[in-house]
Formats: sequence, structure tokens, C-alpha cells
Amino acid sequence: MGTAVMMGVRLIKGVITCDDVSMPTSGMPLPAALIPDCTKPEAHHAAYKSAKTNNAIFVCIARQGQRWKVELDAFSSSGPTIPDRAVKVLQSAAEALVVAGTVTQANIAADYISMWAIESEEKAREIAAAFHAALHGLRQLYIAVPSQRRRA
Repeated sequence: MGTAVMMGVRLIKGVITCDDVSMPTSGMPLPAALIPDCTKPEAHHAAYKSAKTNNAIFVCIARQGQRWKVELDAFSSSGPTIPDRAVKVLQSAAEALVVAGTVTQANIAADYISMWAIESEEKAREIAAAFHAALHGLRQLYIAVPSQRRRA
């Protein structure tokens, strides 16, 4: 079993382990292979603490029985809350995953996302990475593009 160490994260066969968890710095979404597996409570605690320390949006996957859960929490970072119209983009994507049967349930809010009963770890990582990147991107757009609400 090959082990590599990269940026404070221990990888075994290209998959992050539940210890030595490190979140990226603010504004840096994680690729699927680096999404932490927080099935164990101590892994979840360590990953969330790392996200807060690095002012990053928390993201993880966790096994629940035979299936997987995706969790994102923007409360771990100090960035702005994205507006409701941007949340609708995330909700639309989550609804499409539910309709397709990829996930059975999804909760989407401006600062928190969870989806569960995902069939495989690989699919959970793919979804987590996509929503992590989307949340980062929507935040960056909100910061960069002036809105009517801010000018009022």
C-alpha cells in the first residue's frame, strides 16, 4: 500500500485518510481526491478545525451504512454569504441529482450543504468537489461583481 505526503495531507493510494486532515486556504476549492473522509467523528472535528484555521469552506464525505454523505459548511470561513439567487443555482443542481436518483435527499442553504444516500465514495467525492468549487466561485462572483443590493 503506497503512502504519499502532500501539503500536510496523508494520501493512501491517492485517497485522503481520516487523520492529518488539512483544508486549503481561503478561495481554494479541493479536488475530489483530496476531499477528507470524515466518517470518524475525530476526523470530522480535525477537518473542521483545519478549515476554520485556514479560513476555508469546510467540505467532507462520510460513510453512512452502505452509502455516503456530502457536507459543506461555509460557517468555517469569514467570506460573505452568497445571495439567494446564487443559492438557487446550487438548489437546482441538487434537485437534478435527486431527480436522477444520484442522491436521495439534499439540504441546500447559503452557508450549508448536505446530500446523502450516495451510492459510492467516488460519486460522493465528485459531488463534494463540484459543490465546493461552485460555492467558492459564487462567493468570488458576489465579491467581484457589484450588486444592486449593495448600492442601495
